[in-house]
Amino acid sequence: MKADSADHTLLRRYAVLFWDFDGVIKDSVGVKGAAFERMFVPFGTDVAERVRRHHEQHGGVSRYEKLRMYLRWAGETASDVQVERYCERFSAAVRQAVIDSDWVPGAREYLDENHDRQTCILLSATPQQELEGIVGAVGGAHWFHAIHGAPGAKADAIARSLAELRCRSGDALMIGDSDSDYEAATTAGIAFLLRRTTFNAALQRRHTGPACAHFAAA
Repeated sequence: MKADSADHTLLRRYAVLFWDFDGVIKDSVGVKGAAFERMFVPFGTDVAERVRRHHEQHGGVSRYEKLRMYLRWAGETASDVQVERYCERFSAAVRQAVIDSDWVPGAREYLDENHDRQTCILLSATPQQELEGIVGAVGGAHWFHAIHGAPGAKADAIARSLAELRCRSGDALMIGDSDSDYEAATTAGIAFLLRRTTFNAALQRRHTGPACAHFAAA
């Protein structure tokens, strides 16, 4: 199923909704890609462009994993200390930009209207403390029963949440835009709704289930 707007009847069918953040609630994948690119410009435009493209195609992967790889591409030492230093620089560069980025149409409205009738849980590759700060800054903390950021794995968070809520896998839906979101849903055995973007064309070709461009009411 490919539609511009998500089918709200479909969404409301599930007792538990797992939401990704970047690219699903906030249109911030490109913002982070630009920040990654700027960080690696000193190592040459080829490296910087390769970094941006990789991020855009792997939006749901933790920055710790990405930066370890990107530093190697740049010919730098990818020690834990160096990766942490770059993570801190990246966090400082993107936090406000993510807060200021556009909402994915309809996402805020759907969460406002339905968080009391459904259990909404946030899953993201953004570090836990940073994620909580961003969600609080955009006024969305009350939407979520729980917020799970890095370094936890999304599939593990789904499994724990289902057990805690005593929810059957058939009563839960993951809403995401990346391979990692799709794989987490598949591993946990729950349904998946793909938010189509310009960055996930390959996943659009692989995913045969429901998909949408936004969440605004039709």
